[in-house]
Amino acid sequence: MTPATENGKEIAIYTEDLVRVFGEKVAVNHLNLAIRKGEIFGFLGPNGSGKSTTIKILCGLLSPTSGRAFVSDIDVTQYPEKVRSHIGYMPQKFSLYEDLTVQENLDFYANLYGVTGQRGKTRKREVIDLVGIEPYRRYLAKQLSGGWKQRLALCCALVHEPDVIFLDEPTASMDPVARRDLWDLLFSLASAGVTLFVTTHYMDEAERCSSVGYIYNSNLIVSGGPDELKQAREVVGSGNRRIEITCLPLVKTFNIVKALPYVYDVTIFGQALHIVVPVEISVQQVLADLNQSGVTVQSHRDIEPSLEDVFVELTKANIKKDMALQEAPAPKNPLEEMLSG
Repeated sequence: MTPATENGKEIAIYTEDLVRVFGEKVAVNHLNLAIRKGEIFGFLGPNGSGKSTTIKILCGLLSPTSGRAFVSDIDVTQYPEKVRSHIGYMPQKFSLYEDLTVQENLDFYANLYGVTGQRGKTRKREVIDLVGIEPYRRYLAKQLSGGWKQRLALCCALVHEPDVIFLDEPTASMDPVARRDLWDLLFSLASAGVTLFVTTHYMDEAERCSSVGYIYNSNLIVSGGPDELKQAREVVGSGNRRIEITCLPLVKTFNIVKALPYVYDVTIFGQALHIVVPVEISVQQVLADLNQSGVTVQSHRDIEPSLEDVFVELTKANIKKDMALQEAPAPKNPLEEMLSG
């Protein structure tokens, strides 16, 4: 059985040692998650790391090789059809009917989920009002912009009042305003008790999530709240200092900073540089070296790592680990050692 609660809150999504293998490729490797009701859970990681495979398993669209998964306290592997009546799913690519109108698409999905009669009429009006798509109700789906197509997809995913919604990179085709508007909708759903499982490549979106998990090469590397992850051992435990400086010209200064022997990393953030140095290197030393190179620093301050810093550091650490394993000599066969001796 899935645990009913964690820290006093009901568990909406639970996995235990979840594994999915395709031939010799391990797509998901012993995944353990416990996501509470009403949370927005951000699932992040590089392409091909196992995010979409995980969502398909949790939606009952793909069977795991081993392990257990529960959504809304329903065993996904035993009752995939039952699970689907409790969830909404927005895939990465728009998958509704392009040659049907917004209203016709919504009617189709309402009938598919058995939301008919007066309840269906009321519910369709509720989701149309919720996502604000009324002005486009008679438009063909193919006439909509990327942002409005995603709103339509969300409409159809919500029409049967699901407990949990899975969104696979829902804002990938949206402009910044449309992205912000969609996230406002997601917050309102979460406040109403709906659990949201979201994959995204946008770090500002990850910052908005209640909790975040980072998957790399099929393995869940770390999970927790955004502030908690910023204190991850791989990020702050390595004894690094992060400094933000503003100066002109930016690109020239970037190249000067990059050449300093003690600089671990430097990136451009807007009109500023973010510099990572060992903790024993003082800010004054950095400023003095830049001044000696002809750079006038306009302002500077110590900064905390961002979620982007967290995931860059985690990815680098795991790439190094993979390379070390590949370069390590293969273990010797004991029989060969005996014969050679």
